[in-house]
Amino acid sequence: MTVTASAPRAGLRSQLNKLRNLAQPFFLPLDQATGWQFAGLLVALLFCVGGLVLVALTGLIELLQQLVPALTEKYFGGVAATISGIWTSAWGVAFSALFLTGVASFLAMRQQLRGRRWLHWLMLGVIVLMLLTVNGINAGIGFIARDLTNALVAKQEEGFYRILIIYACCFVVALPIRVSQIFFTLKLGIIWRDWLSRSLIGEYMRNRAYYVLNPNDEQATDVDNPDQRITDDTRSFTAQSLQFTLGVFDALLTFSLNILILWSISTTLTLSLFGYASFATAVLVISGRRLVRINFDQLRYEADFRYGLVHIRNNAESIAFYSGEEPETSETRRRLSSVVRNFNLLIIWRVIIDVMRRSIGYAGNFFPYLVMAVPYFAGEIDYGGFIQANFAFGMVEGSLFYVVNQIEELAQFTAGISRLEGFQSKVEQVSHQAPPQDSFHSGANAIVVRHADLTPPGSSTPILRDLSLSVSEADRLLVVGPSGCGKTSLLRMISGLWAPSRGAVERPATGELLFIPQKPYMLLGSLREQLCYPTDESRFSDDQLRHVLEEVNLATLSSRYPDFDVKQDWPRILSLGEQQRLAFGRLLLNAPRFAVLDEATSALDVATEDHLYALLRQRELAVISIGHRPTLKDYHDTVLELSGDGGWRLLPATSYDFGRS
Repeated sequence: MTVTASAPRAGLRSQLNKLRNLAQPFFLPLDQATGWQFAGLLVALLFCVGGLVLVALTGLIELLQQLVPALTEKYFGGVAATISGIWTSAWGVAFSALFLTGVASFLAMRQQLRGRRWLHWLMLGVIVLMLLTVNGINAGIGFIARDLTNALVAKQEEGFYRILIIYACCFVVALPIRVSQIFFTLKLGIIWRDWLSRSLIGEYMRNRAYYVLNPNDEQATDVDNPDQRITDDTRSFTAQSLQFTLGVFDALLTFSLNILILWSISTTLTLSLFGYASFATAVLVISGRRLVRINFDQLRYEADFRYGLVHIRNNAESIAFYSGEEPETSETRRRLSSVVRNFNLLIIWRVIIDVMRRSIGYAGNFFPYLVMAVPYFAGEIDYGGFIQANFAFGMVEGSLFYVVNQIEELAQFTAGISRLEGFQSKVEQVSHQAPPQDSFHSGANAIVVRHADLTPPGSSTPILRDLSLSVSEADRLLVVGPSGCGKTSLLRMISGLWAPSRGAVERPATGELLFIPQKPYMLLGSLREQLCYPTDESRFSDDQLRHVLEEVNLATLSSRYPDFDVKQDWPRILSLGEQQRLAFGRLLLNAPRFAVLDEATSALDVATEDHLYALLRQRELAVISIGHRPTLKDYHDTVLELSGDGGWRLLPATSYDFGRS
């Protein structure tokens, strides 16, 4: 029994901790404030706003009494009397103490509110202020409904129209406040989303976390589909967090204002409501727990299905060349089947929850009539009081059942929290892992590998053993060997992507070494950005861009696209050979001291290859190349041959024979 009881509590604590990790940094730094302090400030915000509303309302009534005393007494006499009663009783002292406590709490945390976080709290306070105002008006409408009903029953025409004017005034005041509250809520939501997305993107790009994390591993469910986490999940999280937080605030305000009214009318109805609400809430919450896991799976299956379609779009030509429609269709249908199968399960539980929720709702509509019928027929309350009790019951019931009525949305929200927080935690873990300082040394004047062993991630077998080499300025090294022997892995180690399991690597500073793979990277941007990447494009003029295109035999490209700022789908427009020449143009523009080429001329003819390597020789760049063509030997001084079992040998290029390797 102990284990069973503690499991839900542990699960709840885990979810609350995940929610705190995602939500608190926007309002308070995690390393400078505890979760209790964060929750305390939220409560303090209510104290501050409530105090401001009471003071503002007191001032407004006093002003009206001074300017138009007759009008105030006729239409707002009840409000004035209520406010006066508050200040002349213990309630006034209590409200004042709570307000001062709220102000003191924010003053005590002022250091943690720097960096525009005070603005976030101010916007949230404005929203809560509007919610409180609207709730106060709604509570007053209960009294208006009572008096309006009694005036109708008694056929008091003058009183009826007077009360109707008051109701119209409430409507005129409440409508712009509600509209403004929606505007500020949406505005705060987009500010929060922008902040959270920027934070995640920063961590995702930091320390090459985007490279270390494998988004294609479907078993790693906490890091799958990072694009969806940063886009859809952040959008839904911020929107739903505000929705539920403000919904809870609204429910608390509604409950506080209307429970007093309901208690003053009927204690029996009030106590019955609590018992009824407790039972119904327990039933729905227990039933709704199953929805959390189902919604989590649905989000993952939907993301996998979308990723499969994006994969087809990005590789359409390759699939067409292979005539691979059948296997691609089969895989896409498999992913779709997972979506449909889980959604069918989701439908069943949605129906179950909806039936329970509607049954409770219908019972709630019937309940006050059953309880209030006895005192009404006994003449203990009039019909207006009956209507007011029914109105207050509905408001209190709605506040108590707020979470229950949002059970499906809450399940989706909880699933989204798990996905987003899992992604955030993994990204932060990876991004804060600094490479071993004794393995890498950046800023050297050469590429130096000293007695290095290299073991690929996830493997226990080294592919390179005790490797030592040095590539200085103007040196040219050719790396050869059979497929899978570790040629590209060596480049990853030199670039700092993989750390050696033993030994050390020295490499030039960032910007002094440029890597060109077999399939060059084509970014989403203009032709100018393609050529200048990763350097700021403002460094180079249009004439420089045209010149470098002519150097790499792409002069026709500048003729086709004279506007270098035009944006195109370059991987689709350019052939692989054109992309490789464009990459060489990028290399010539950036002018690093070292270039690493991984079969960078595989799609080019021998004459073009010779021309491009001649350009590199003219620039006196140090070059490390990987390739299989015998012609590459002519462009290099030294050959590093890898055997595939960890062995290696260095030979002069003039003495190396491709035919005997």
